[in-house]
Amino acid sequence: MSTTPLFPMFLKLEGRPCLLVGAGRIAEQKIRGLIDCGADLRVVAPVASAAVREAAGKGELIWLQRTYESNDLDGVFLVVAATSSAEVNHAIYHEAQQRGILANVVDDPSHCDFFYPAVVRRGHFQIAISTNGLSPALAQRLRKQLEGQFPPIYGEWLEQLGRERTALFRDVSNPEVRRKLIHESAGPEAFAQFVGGEPGVLGQPDGRDARPSTGKELL
Repeated sequence: MSTTPLFPMFLKLEGRPCLLVGAGRIAEQKIRGLIDCGADLRVVAPVASAAVREAAGKGELIWLQRTYESNDLDGVFLVVAATSSAEVNHAIYHEAQQRGILANVVDDPSHCDFFYPAVVRRGHFQIAISTNGLSPALAQRLRKQLEGQFPPIYGEWLEQLGRERTALFRDVSNPEVRRKLIHESAGPEAFAQFVGGEPGVLGQPDGRDARPSTGKELL
């Protein structure tokens, strides 16, 4: 496996043609993430799990009930190989490499252009954790830790921050003043006001411990 660091980024998949080969239990976990991101998803597999069949019935994906063919990669932006055959998975990976298509072979780090990180999601607020495929178990443990430190109210707060930022760009012409106000609005004091539902701050507390994280909890 390469020791070169991964380039961390968040990728827009909405409307992009994506392919997933395989439709069993392992594939299910990958399929939901692609659907949630708005990918134009096709799934190729002779048989599919109940969850995949249900998603196809809802129109969330297109299920092609057959074995994989090389022309399935035509026009594809990203492919995930999740069949029970290493031979088929590797063939998909090598074909994708020749075509310049991003590929991921599930549970096979040496045949991946990208990895699925462990993700903490709070609306548009996301924290992604990757171990470069070396220890998914560690990534999952850290994800659970971070879920406790960043409760769901962070997603609500981020929505407010977005509205405030838009208003500041509209109403404050001085860039230095605007920058100062933007950073103050994202500070711990502003978060505490949001949680407490103080006057002039949108949102109300939801009864959970939503104290801002200091980062020391991970040490």
